[in-house]
Amino acid sequence: MVRKVLLASAALLLAQVASAQLPPEQDVVTQPVPDAAPNYTPYGTPITISDARKLIATAMAEAKKRDWHLACAVVEPSGTLVAYEKMDDTQYGSAEVSIAKAKAAALYRRPTRAFADAVKAGSAGALSLPGAIAVEGGLPIAHGGRVIGGMGCSGAASNQDATVVYKAIEEFK
Repeated sequence: MVRKVLLASAALLLAQVASAQLPPEQDVVTQPVPDAAPNYTPYGTPITISDARKLIATAMAEAKKRDWHLACAVVEPSGTLVAYEKMDDTQYGSAEVSIAKAKAAALYRRPTRAFADAVKAGSAGALSLPGAIAVEGGLPIAHGGRVIGGMGCSGAASNQDATVVYKAIEEFK
């Protein structure tokens, strides 16, 4: 008898669930969809060790001139480390942050400031992207209209880190 009641209750429950109608899906696009992908720059041949070392040397000279203790990294488009240098007395956390900035800039083909700006504008989704870092100081390295790597520096204020990276990449062009 108990078994019949349980079976009847289960059948009734299943019938109610099956007959429940969900409202039609709402359009989740809240902004116009552009025809072209934003920030699209194709990848090119990865940066050479020689060019990566030149970028690091320029960045280190600029940081030394300003008395900023930095760690700087250059990666190829895949995020693989090509060159790295850390000045004496740079905070230890900046060693990894500089590499993370370089990777994010290369992998997403945009300055890391774009992630910081997105978060500031209320888009927490920017923080869910694997490898994204919402701090200024990482830039993609482009040559011939193609991304050949990324560079990141860390150790000072993030806008100071970015100043050094911009300087190095400008001299590289």
